[in-house]
Amino acid sequence: MFLFTYFLLYFLLVFVVRSVLLWKKTGINPLTFNKTDDAHGFNGKVFTVISIIELLVVGIYAFQPDWYQYLLPFWYLENPILQKIGWGLLILSLVVVWIAQTHMANSWRIGIDESNKAELVTHGLFSVSRNPIFLGIMIANIGLFMVIPNAFTLLIISLSTISINTQIRLEEVFLKQEFGKDYEAYSQKVRRWI
Repeated sequence: MFLFTYFLLYFLLVFVVRSVLLWKKTGINPLTFNKTDDAHGFNGKVFTVISIIELLVVGIYAFQPDWYQYLLPFWYLENPILQKIGWGLLILSLVVVWIAQTHMANSWRIGIDESNKAELVTHGLFSVSRNPIFLGIMIANIGLFMVIPNAFTLLIISLSTISINTQIRLEEVFLKQEFGKDYEAYSQKVRRWI
């Protein structure tokens, strides 16, 4: 039950609360995935599917323990030490994502926003990683796998890795067009991940 509560809190804080705060402050909707069938729109749908799978897996773990066997658990990885490390990663992820969103301030978006101008953020966590929010999300996925190791949490890591790397490359193309030499200089100084 605690894991389910944590994930609801995580989604609420990093997606809902941040979105509402930005919208109230600027009038900009930070959810920018379009409904077209291009790579950006498709990736938005993949992110949605991953989130639904995550909530279903955590919900089954919390409320239907008899069904958990159908998630194909890796019983040999079910270890209290690994679970504690996993919880540490889950908490670290929330802290990293929240701080990175704070550093982005009014430039934070979910996806690529071609309609509203934003600033290139290079300070704070962005001086260590060009993608600290995505890094935080990947840390959460690994943490979830360590807390409840099964085929579906491994699937979440796999799908997220592909989808996040695709999104990063789409955003890099956009940022090069938007900020030109400033972004190129930044990307030469700061690595994509860490």
